[in-house]
Amino acid sequence: MGYALWIAFKYLTARKDRFLTLINWVSVLGIAIGVAALIVVIGVMTGFDRDLKDKIVGTTAHIVVEREAGIKDCAPLIEKIKNVRGVASASLFIHGNVFLEYGSRAYGLLMRGVDPAHEGSVTRIDDYLKGRYKVAQLQPGEVIIGRELARYYDLKPGDTLSILSPVSGAAGEGWRFKLKVVAVFDSGMYDYDRNLILVHYAKAQEIFNLAAGLVSGVAVKLDDVDAAMLVKAALIREIGFSYVARTWIEQNINFFAALKLEKFAMFVILTLIVLVASFNIVSTLMVTVTTKTKDIGILRSVGVPAGAIRLIFTVYGLTLGVVGTLLGLAGGMGISFVLRETQIIKLPETVYYIDHLPVLTQFGDVAMITLSAVLISFVATLYPSARAASLEPVEALRYL
Repeated sequence: MGYALWIAFKYLTARKDRFLTLINWVSVLGIAIGVAALIVVIGVMTGFDRDLKDKIVGTTAHIVVEREAGIKDCAPLIEKIKNVRGVASASLFIHGNVFLEYGSRAYGLLMRGVDPAHEGSVTRIDDYLKGRYKVAQLQPGEVIIGRELARYYDLKPGDTLSILSPVSGAAGEGWRFKLKVVAVFDSGMYDYDRNLILVHYAKAQEIFNLAAGLVSGVAVKLDDVDAAMLVKAALIREIGFSYVARTWIEQNINFFAALKLEKFAMFVILTLIVLVASFNIVSTLMVTVTTKTKDIGILRSVGVPAGAIRLIFTVYGLTLGVVGTLLGLAGGMGISFVLRETQIIKLPETVYYIDHLPVLTQFGDVAMITLSAVLISFVATLYPSARAASLEPVEALRYL
């Protein structure tokens, strides 16, 4: 069948028929554009997923262990949690809503009371703090705020915040507590940087009027963040079902469900571009079959089997698809590299949580796109090649 491949190659490289050459290139470019668009868009969606995951696990614990009435004297519980395989560290926390008094208005914030000695081992808050300040230096009466909150209210280290407690019986004057700003963190997540403040857990107990030793829960850091569901099951078996454990995935399930759905939808929609481009291959092969009817008739009359004719046009069309796929692969990877390295496209942080377009091209995604494009191209050759193989020599040479 070597002659069949040779004939297919001659059809592809023939330059006498300019129209045929033009539609060959149209077919190739159609596939290339579709593949490049798929690689870039799927890379951006994967980048969003990765960036969002990194920012979430950097500011929150991998697993949160809570109980409805709070946890009293959590030291024994923390020791039990640390003994579970896969747990790297654990630390208590207190959280709740407070109000920032600014002028004559009050703004809602999320306050998290942390244990300064262990918070740095549970979250990456030290990586987000500006300057040389570390969370271990946090004292009662001090507060760490986010970049967006600091920028919005023109706050800086050394300034004083006025916090209103929503809990009756709080010890502050008129439920009002003065806190000194000692540091500003920048997590890259607008919601956290705008609405989250960190205080010493002893001060949080005072603000929320909690009994001595009572905390909201225990924050847990894992050796492998992707094993959160498995470790959660082991945790519940160890500490009992009177506690509620939630992983970072469950705490942000809406974000990741939406991203997964969007990624799948974009793959389906953009695959349609490749599918439409494959019709160019069909039309190219049909035109080629029509213009090469005489050649087909001659080949058939000298004893070339129908299978060889089918192979000629299958190889012809598949080569167009493969060349287009390779061009699209190169173009898509090149565009992705430029977007990733230069970050030339900026995004509004208030909408997208990040300030640039993230791109992450994974081998699995690229392989799936490439194989899908080649498969679609192959399917596009089936009818035209079968049509060419079905031509009878007498019919093909009738008007010779």
